[in-house]
Amino acid sequence: MTNTVETTPHSPSPSFPATVGVLGGGRMGAGIAHAFLLKGSRVIVVERNDEAAKAAGERVTASVAASFARGIVEGTEQEVMARFGVSLDYADFAQCDLVVEAVPEDQKLKTAALTAVAKHLSPHAYLATNTSSLSVSGLATSLARPEKFLGLHFFNPVPASTLIEVVVAEKTSEETLTAARHWVSGLGKTAIVVRDVPGFASSRLGVAIALEAMRMLEEGVASAEDIDNAMVLGYKHPVGPLRTTDIVGLDVRLNIAEYLEATLGDRFAPPQILRDKVAAAELGRKTGRGFYDWN
Repeated sequence: MTNTVETTPHSPSPSFPATVGVLGGGRMGAGIAHAFLLKGSRVIVVERNDEAAKAAGERVTASVAASFARGIVEGTEQEVMARFGVSLDYADFAQCDLVVEAVPEDQKLKTAALTAVAKHLSPHAYLATNTSSLSVSGLATSLARPEKFLGLHFFNPVPASTLIEVVVAEKTSEETLTAARHWVSGLGKTAIVVRDVPGFASSRLGVAIALEAMRMLEEGVASAEDIDNAMVLGYKHPVGPLRTTDIVGLDVRLNIAEYLEATLGDRFAPPQILRDKVAAAELGRKTGRGFYDWN
């Protein structure tokens, strides 16, 4: 399924991207598309095949409809969705002011995807990766214009989250960083700016807490519910670390933990309970079971 959007020049504000591309329309990509749509941008999601494109379109449509049902959006649902399109063609990124890559957390996959996207970008366009832990400077090595590339780490669920982690790579320009601050502000979110180090700030802290929670569960210290309640009620976390892991995906958390173990040391070694659950395809909410039963 391929939809097109109008390309008439349009910008919600001088410092906000008029047309945004998103590579990958999974949960995160759809959330990113939703966020920019509600703030007036045209958005094009590019997917790998018709089935994935159809699913991406349905995710964005449902998310936008939910925002209108809550009465938090101005205008009409039809006006917003008229600015949205799904495509299978990377060439559609040529009309974008900003493209955000949101493919799975695999360095080879992301590097190949970013290189393919960059070939179609106009000279003025910016490129960003939504990686939660991989080296942004490493991902930039194959790019012809690394100065216009940085990390924009959105949080799940994107519509409700108020934080975006802006990751500055070795060759990211000040102009690109300034633009990114404007984008985040325009989305009604708050930016934290971090250097390009393994795990950045948020993933490093979040994964450390989650891994310790898993070890506690493994050792029989308390139930998953009680461990999570310790953080929700005692430390005012909106969601506990084990439930968050289920939402993020146990396979995603395992990949990040293995990367941080390799780069930062044994303190990020994944607990056996995490490896066992991933091996058993208990990946969290997306498979119906993780540390909780989602059925």
